[in-house]
Amino acid sequence: MFFTGSGSECNDTVVRMVRHYWTSLGKPNKQTIISRKNAYHGSTMAGASLGGMAFMHAQGGLPLPNITHIDQPYHFGEGQGMDANEFGLERARQLEAKILELGEENVAAFIAEPIQGAGGVIIPPDSYWPEIQRICDKYEILLIADEVICGFGRTGEWFASQTYNIKPDLMCMAKGITSGYLPLGGVMVRDHVAKVLTDADTEFAHGFTYSGHPAACAVAIANIKEMQNRNIINQLREDTAPYFASRWSELLEHPMVGEARTKGLVGAIELVKDKQTNERYHKDLDVGTRCRENCFNSGVVLRAVGDTMICSPPLIITRDEIDEFIEKAKLALDKTLADVSQ
Repeated sequence: MFFTGSGSECNDTVVRMVRHYWTSLGKPNKQTIISRKNAYHGSTMAGASLGGMAFMHAQGGLPLPNITHIDQPYHFGEGQGMDANEFGLERARQLEAKILELGEENVAAFIAEPIQGAGGVIIPPDSYWPEIQRICDKYEILLIADEVICGFGRTGEWFASQTYNIKPDLMCMAKGITSGYLPLGGVMVRDHVAKVLTDADTEFAHGFTYSGHPAACAVAIANIKEMQNRNIINQLREDTAPYFASRWSELLEHPMVGEARTKGLVGAIELVKDKQTNERYHKDLDVGTRCRENCFNSGVVLRAVGDTMICSPPLIITRDEIDEFIEKAKLALDKTLADVSQ
């Protein structure tokens, strides 16, 4: 584990780490890191470059060199008319096409969130991650899982990499490691990568003043023990997450919801003008922002990503609280529909 103070610092770290890894193996040309459009990997120079958000790239002359992006596995928004698994394979195989375009000898790693969080809770089709794993293995490309949002129980396992049965070479984590009580992050490194880094002739010249701060680490240990003692992840996986999925799916009955999706305790709904065609509202109506404000006024927190409403309830949420959450979300949707119908 290489400790940092945040998820953004983790993603800065992996850029240098994977490049130093390949240089230490005598392959210094393997510099390029492939990411995805609409991904979020932090707001530092390297993190924002790895991220695929155009509005962030517009500030500061980003992305940095040797970072490139492929399309995201956003079936609802970009795969209409395609079978979900066919779409997942098509998007995953863009990675292979990009590797062949750049040359395997020039590509260091592929980085991705198992589920895109800030990009709109983009839950990939079932076909996506097995194909990504196959491609990384075939072309000797390091796989980096950004678990800053998904890690520590969010998907019903300790890490979403377990949920999707992928084997990342490096894994970034933060947020849930302390439940947000103190800032702490870290890059977990598989043995074969760690051995190269520790045995290299040149020391990995990287670190932060507050890396592995003892107070933050003490909080992380206490947090993890509490999660274990209270059996939080098993309770989530076996009970509250399935119940949440069932109740969340009821939102699809609303006339302005085109899709309702969940994985574990993370969810999204797509706001549409026409449920038959999934036509969106005109951007000038700013429907997502209106819905967010109506949610806040109704006593429930949903975030707007364009016209996608997303949420990540507390891991300890109860069935009664889920019921309250859904009823307030329905009320907010009714208010939003009334607003845009005037």
